[in-house]
Amino acid sequence: MEHLSENTRKKALRYFFAVAAFWALGIGMSDLVFSNYFKDAYNITAFQRGVIEFPREMPGIICVFIVSALVAIGDVRISIVAQALAAAGLVALGFITPPFGVMLIFLFVNSVGIHIFFPLLDSIGMSLQGGKNVGTGLGKLKSFGVVFSLIASVIVFFGFRTGFFSFTDRIIVIFLLAAAAHIVIIALLLRIDRLTRGARPKKTQKVHFVIKKKYSLYYVLCVCNGAQKQIRMVYGPWVLIELLNKKADTIAMLSIAAFFTSIFFVRFVGWMLDRYGVKRSILVQALSFIAVYAAYAVLSYGFYGGGFSATAALPVAASFAVFILDRMTQHFTVVNAVYIQSIADVPEDVTPSLTMGFALDHVISITCAFIGGVVWSSWGPHYVFIITAALSVLNVFVSFKVKTPAPQKADNGPA
Repeated sequence: MEHLSENTRKKALRYFFAVAAFWALGIGMSDLVFSNYFKDAYNITAFQRGVIEFPREMPGIICVFIVSALVAIGDVRISIVAQALAAAGLVALGFITPPFGVMLIFLFVNSVGIHIFFPLLDSIGMSLQGGKNVGTGLGKLKSFGVVFSLIASVIVFFGFRTGFFSFTDRIIVIFLLAAAAHIVIIALLLRIDRLTRGARPKKTQKVHFVIKKKYSLYYVLCVCNGAQKQIRMVYGPWVLIELLNKKADTIAMLSIAAFFTSIFFVRFVGWMLDRYGVKRSILVQALSFIAVYAAYAVLSYGFYGGGFSATAALPVAASFAVFILDRMTQHFTVVNAVYIQSIADVPEDVTPSLTMGFALDHVISITCAFIGGVVWSSWGPHYVFIITAALSVLNVFVSFKVKTPAPQKADNGPA
């Protein structure tokens, strides 16, 4: 969208900030509470929780083909299709609690929409920044979204604490509210489409895959992220849900704390990228992952083996702290997005590369979901985290190998 006038760019960016806000609300009231939904509505085991990730994460692989097939209509219109699918799946789950197998179908539909939009959020956001300090600009966009993730967590906390929300009711209100957020996003994206239509270059190719040796280190980062994300979204919370028997209101309360700190943390990550560059940022990312998963390994071993009591204040508080830190690390994905933009041969490579990386991420994510369930059930939860901490050493390797343009020296801090 490099041909947009400055006024139009700023106006479109304001609308896209609103998209980020409602996206955070929708995800916060659906995707981030699915673990409790599976437990309360279907009483699943840790192994079943891993199996569920197949239909839930498979769309992350499929999305590379969908985005490639629809590339001619542009990122914004693809995003509209994605939001419609996300809303449709949630409407179905909101009005009925179907048999387990049928539920997986509706979960799949919702997940297709969510996974198509994830890479497009970064791609559109970077294209609307308009030039310098892309890391800082993307950090501000993510930070704004985090504010609304916090609001979503507050809604979830009070909704479940008061009994207004329940996963065992005939109508699951929280899923319908999340669907409404996705519908609002469609209206906002239609407005952005009208604003940017004349300035977007014509895209005639029907299918556009990007796999280049030059981008191989980016693909390694995506593979690592696939494993780390699975632990963050599935097995990290499962320590609290399964080993400590915590409910949705507790997870929401911890998410509120995580999102509050992330408002500032994601801005820091963006500033760090512009001030110190991708290379050092990847190293900080790697060391953070290793520390978090090593801590999870120690705590889960203690709870699983009986060394720690599930009611003991110190280990429980430590588990809460690690959960919050783990949720904060998800914002390091900004580093990966800025990295691929900084080395892309042409701007047109960015969206397909983000999508291809997203697909690789999900190949590993699905694999780790199944393996994680087997490892947890057969040998113990601590081995899941030990393996992930070891895998995160690859991030350290990448940090020493990447070569990117020199970072712009930002005079201001991340605030």
